[in-house]
Amino acid sequence: MQKELSELTILLEEAVTELQTVNDLIRWSVSRFNESDIYLGHGTDNPWDEAAQLITYALSLPPTMNEHLLQARTTLSERKNALGLIEQRILTKKPAAYLTQVSYFCGLPFFVNEDVLVPRSPIGELITNNFEGLISNTPLRIMDLCTGSGCIAIATAFAFPDATIDALDISPEALAVADENIHRLQVEDRVFPIMSDVFASVEGLKYDLIVSNPPYVDLEDLGDMPEEFHHEPEIGLGSGNDGLDITRIILKQAAAHLEDNGLLIVEVGNSMIHLQAEFPEVPFNWLEFENGGIGVFAITKQQLIDHKDLF
Repeated sequence: MQKELSELTILLEEAVTELQTVNDLIRWSVSRFNESDIYLGHGTDNPWDEAAQLITYALSLPPTMNEHLLQARTTLSERKNALGLIEQRILTKKPAAYLTQVSYFCGLPFFVNEDVLVPRSPIGELITNNFEGLISNTPLRIMDLCTGSGCIAIATAFAFPDATIDALDISPEALAVADENIHRLQVEDRVFPIMSDVFASVEGLKYDLIVSNPPYVDLEDLGDMPEEFHHEPEIGLGSGNDGLDITRIILKQAAAHLEDNGLLIVEVGNSMIHLQAEFPEVPFNWLEFENGGIGVFAITKQQLIDHKDLF
């Protein structure tokens, strides 16, 4: 490790002096990422996008750039700031979003810190498509359960301008982040953060649509995760031995909080294997995504009622 740190220091000193353009900085950073053991998967899936995210943030540039900006020259202080972020990314293994405190979801910029997971759910694709093929009527009352940063709740508010959304989470720290995003994106009149242990704080309330990205990582996967994941709050990742402790509660109680034609959508990731094995009779509608992602199911209120004795 000491040798790697020394080599990186030498390369950084050289880069600050010799690199000139934005493109130079990104290309150099990609090379360093390829030489390192960082894990990509918190908003980006390749070293170029990861480097561009950090470099553009450091230079106060838009996240997408044209060729003119890529060829723009940089000052010495700009290069020091930008490459300092690259150094932190390699040495600390913190996801880029925690270094910049910005993460994009459904095209919207969200404030994030280590009190919440980095937004990356494939549910974003469903929101962008207005849940096409899953709902027949425009939902007016929506719940985002285990809201974290509030990204699903807020993105849903933009997708359905006439809807009100309750954003539930058990973590006061996460709700503080969600509240910050609610105000930054100016949806405080329609998105309401609520501290709640699953459905405990919304007794008697019903919704047209409940969406949840709860903790779902099983104990084995939790221990094997790359270092980047250990910067995220464990309360937002793990949920018992098979990752389904909270999901079982959701399945058991969700019907009581859905309108008659209501729909429940839940992400369980790789733990879908455990869910299918435990409830083979339940007609989970496993959704497919054009942009990648697995382990998201939809189930109607009536289907939940029909199989309530199993949960």
